[in-house]
Amino acid sequence: MSFPKDFVWGAATASYQIEGAAYKSGGGESVWDMFCRRQGKVYDGGSGEFACDHYHRYQEDVQLMSDLELQAYRFSISWPRVMPTGTGAIHQEGLGFYDKLVDELLAKGITPWATLFHWDFPYDLYLRGGWLNPDSSHWFADYTAVIVDKLSDRVKHWMTLNEPQCFIGLGHESGNHAPGDKLGMREVMAAAHNANLAHGRAVQVIRARSKQPSLIGYAPVGVGHVPETESAEDIEAARQSMFTCKHSMIWNNAWWLDPLYLGHYPEDGLKQLGADAPKFTQEEMDIISQPLDFIGGNLYNGIQVRANGEPGGEHIKHPQGTSRTMYHWPVTPRALYWMTRFYYERYKSPIVITENGMASTDWVALDGRVHDGPRIDFLHRYLLELERATNEGIPTLAYFHWSLLDNFEWNEGYKLRFGLTYVDYATQKRTPKDSAYWYRDVIRTNGTSLHPRMSDAENGHHASANGHTNGSAKVVVTV
Repeated sequence: MSFPKDFVWGAATASYQIEGAAYKSGGGESVWDMFCRRQGKVYDGGSGEFACDHYHRYQEDVQLMSDLELQAYRFSISWPRVMPTGTGAIHQEGLGFYDKLVDELLAKGITPWATLFHWDFPYDLYLRGGWLNPDSSHWFADYTAVIVDKLSDRVKHWMTLNEPQCFIGLGHESGNHAPGDKLGMREVMAAAHNANLAHGRAVQVIRARSKQPSLIGYAPVGVGHVPETESAEDIEAARQSMFTCKHSMIWNNAWWLDPLYLGHYPEDGLKQLGADAPKFTQEEMDIISQPLDFIGGNLYNGIQVRANGEPGGEHIKHPQGTSRTMYHWPVTPRALYWMTRFYYERYKSPIVITENGMASTDWVALDGRVHDGPRIDFLHRYLLELERATNEGIPTLAYFHWSLLDNFEWNEGYKLRFGLTYVDYATQKRTPKDSAYWYRDVIRTNGTSLHPRMSDAENGHHASANGHTNGSAKVVVTV
């Protein structure tokens, strides 16, 4: 039981959630700056204006990554920080920030994995129609060229878009996220199609302009469907449910992944949409389906499925009292295994877990530390399921914990904490949590610390993490 020898362990962040607003340092505004100004849209009136001030504290944060022995760091690049109006003029200081960040990471032996878009769409381009504008994919390609020209001599791991289900669905259908629009399905699907084209054109740009061979992927929401039991019937029902559009046009896997990895939109989705389906040409589908090197998955929880004799079975409620995080998401570790397995079976692409973690309400204890035992237990359970997938021969390349730092959690403001590191937003002091040291031990042992030694098991100590070197007590986790 082990992870591959070349498996990569890392943590992830997003620009708007940690850097501080781009416009404060000469960049442009994003739709999230606009959204946060709208009364009642973000919990307690929060915004990313300062967030974790990573823009000024990146050296401290990279040192933190080094101390935790991270092997890779997944970060996103703020489009309006680099190009204040979204097109045309380049803000050299903003672009230079990412140049310095990459150098700092490499100096510490940490591999940069860059995400080109994690929701902070330029405000000026939103005024020109945003993702509804047919030119939006070309805007994104031009921005991608600027980033690739600057960083690709040192960066070779790329992700194009993060969670289109969210920035299209929550941003343009429900209005819960920026830009806060509530459009009809025809317009939502047009925006989605343009985002898919942006992905494809970005891949073309990276392939054409990168200064070294690149590994390129995509980071969608991993909507995991979990068989109630491991009977053949339940497994097949969950597999079919994973890739059907009958329950939701936004919160499904096939609508977003089939075009990229199989070269076509799913037939059941097109049929369900009818006249609301996006208009597209074969040339556009060829652009969207550029060859990729891996498929990402941002996985936090899953949907339980039971066979009932119908295609895709039925979704069943989680039992009363199911453990939940502070986001009210159910704790469903098996979802990580089944998402990984079903993705690989359908798309035949190596898997990267681009996000996984849990929201909690951590605080600094009287002893000056942050004791987040539930997060340790959560990660322990989920990583055992990822290990199961790797041991069954599914090619998994990397795991990125969400998140390195507590941060601005979108419309939830600063209410929830996802980080391995506690951030005091008033002072910007960083305090690694118990989970950070536990995760460091996982990295050091390439996952073997997930399994108790026999002597420990006999003593009732199932998996420990030596969180400090000053003689303090070990964190003990039981599963």
